[in-house]
Amino acid sequence: MSKLLRCGTVALALLLAGGSAIAQKSSYPDKSVRFIVPFPPGGGTDIIARVMAQKLSEAFGQSVVVDNRPGAGGTIGAEIAAKSTPDGYTMIMVSGSYAVNAGLYKLPYDPVNGVDTVSLVGTGPFIVALHPSMPPGNVKQLIALAKAKPGAINYGSTGTGGITHMATELFRLMANINIVHVPYKGTGPALNDLIGGQIQLVFGAMLATLPHVKSGRLRGIAVTGPKRSQAAPEIPTVSESGLPGYEVTLWYGVWGPKGLPKDVIGRWHTELVKVLQSPDLRGKLATDGLEAVGSTADEFRVHLTREVAKWAKVIKDANVRIGN
Repeated sequence: MSKLLRCGTVALALLLAGGSAIAQKSSYPDKSVRFIVPFPPGGGTDIIARVMAQKLSEAFGQSVVVDNRPGAGGTIGAEIAAKSTPDGYTMIMVSGSYAVNAGLYKLPYDPVNGVDTVSLVGTGPFIVALHPSMPPGNVKQLIALAKAKPGAINYGSTGTGGITHMATELFRLMANINIVHVPYKGTGPALNDLIGGQIQLVFGAMLATLPHVKSGRLRGIAVTGPKRSQAAPEIPTVSESGLPGYEVTLWYGVWGPKGLPKDVIGRWHTELVKVLQSPDLRGKLATDGLEAVGSTADEFRVHLTREVAKWAKVIKDANVRIGN
């Protein structure tokens, strides 16, 4: 073989090798993925995201690393995600409070049209819990008592503008009653004061509240979803027990910055659906009173659009302001 031919063969081999490397490099993902959780470690969003991240890491063959970016009700982490490069290497998991924030804050991003939705992960209700000394045994009786004694019932929330605050304000508006808001820094402190009798009512997350109901320290009179919870099928919904049409769900969903390639959205959706079918994650969601969903990207966008509009109206009607 001539020297010229030999050099040409080597060059061609190197070119082909380079082309092969480029082709391999274009496959997604080829490096670790940042999975933002816009809340501190240890909360519901963080716990579920970490279980998902572990399974997604196995599916992708690359690390999916949870990055906690708390602050301002989740808006700080959401802004980081929304303004990230839309290449699929920064994604985020949000909860129902994400839709509430759209009506509370002047956001530097469009929470619906400024992101690319991937999937609704899970949904579930809150539980309406009373101190055992309270007479009402159902929602109808609670409303009657509130009307008979305006301002006498104090309800706790996880903080002004939080999803539990909004859930209770929607209840107050629909029932046309006067109950007093007492904000706390989280579910735990609110439940502690409810158990202690300092407040009388909480719309609490199932995971934290249901054990106290089952132990008898609190009385659960209803759940806020459209149907009864598998975690407590004996407890009726708010709608069926005294306030028809009332419905609030706790939900989790995954999205990324606007402009994500369709194949990245498709890959994430495919793997998320598989992850949500795993018995351990479904069990974890069930423990939290949630059901796995795995919706399409379009279905999640419709859900998000509806939630943003719903809470914007409640915020306006209830005149909710941060710092109240």
